[in-house]
Amino acid sequence: MKNMLFYLITVLIWGSTWIGIKLQLGIVDPMVSVTYRFALATLILLIWCVIRGLRMRFDSGEHAFMFLQGILLFGFNYLLFYIAELYVASGLAAVIFSTIVLMNIVNGALFLKTPIHGRVVIGGLVGMAGIILVFKTEIGSFSLDNEGLTGFILCLAATLLASLGNIVSARNQKSGLPIIQTNTYGMAYGALVMLLASIVTGRSFDFVLSYQYAGSLLYLAFFGSVIAFGCYLTLVGNIGADRAAYATLLFPIVALAISTIWEDYHWSISSASGVGLILLGNLMILQKRKTVSDRQAAPRRIRLFGKAAH
Repeated sequence: MKNMLFYLITVLIWGSTWIGIKLQLGIVDPMVSVTYRFALATLILLIWCVIRGLRMRFDSGEHAFMFLQGILLFGFNYLLFYIAELYVASGLAAVIFSTIVLMNIVNGALFLKTPIHGRVVIGGLVGMAGIILVFKTEIGSFSLDNEGLTGFILCLAATLLASLGNIVSARNQKSGLPIIQTNTYGMAYGALVMLLASIVTGRSFDFVLSYQYAGSLLYLAFFGSVIAFGCYLTLVGNIGADRAAYATLLFPIVALAISTIWEDYHWSISSASGVGLILLGNLMILQKRKTVSDRQAAPRRIRLFGKAAH
């Protein structure tokens, strides 16, 4: 039940963050905005750690894996996606990102020796087929010219980095590293990487002190980063990177639902069928067959933000 709550929170928040991102566009460079986002998220998490009196001292080896998680999940993957969307439509980028479902299955098997479940693979393929139907127009207008190929490769590379970041997070949790402190240091490292990338590429560090920009920045930092990543990475540890990644296929449904209300998005038979396939794939992945050992096992403990519950 707790896992389902974390799953829904992740989907609803990340499915709605496109509004915050849209409101961020304007005077401030996107890469700089991402730097602000994770720097602010780091500050929020640090305050939380101090209030809760959480342990913040870790050895160099643990910091190395926190750094690796940070640059993969909160740094280079964001950088590559922002660059990629200069060449390809955001809808196509979402389709390519959906391959993280299969990437997590393969990477989990390679690096964590996680068994590959047939139902998860089939469910992932069904969901990806649904995503393709939803974004059929964007895919149909895609041209594999030099710019299109560049954007495609960048999106694929960004997705691979995000998948590897999921695997590192799962590894960190198995090694006993607490999620909130790991995210705190990881986001700090990610913000530092984005800061350096912004400086190297000559970005201007502007800031718009308005309700629109500051409000959206707070939403992305607190809800989109602190809350959503906390829930999502808890899922990675609890149900596995393969099942948790399926949430990425549900983000577009939430975004389309919001777009229907605010931007008069018109549904088609193709998009409606695609949503149906995504939900079917979701059901196939999340419904794990119970074995005798599962029924005899004690309830798993769920750890979120340093707090454990049954």
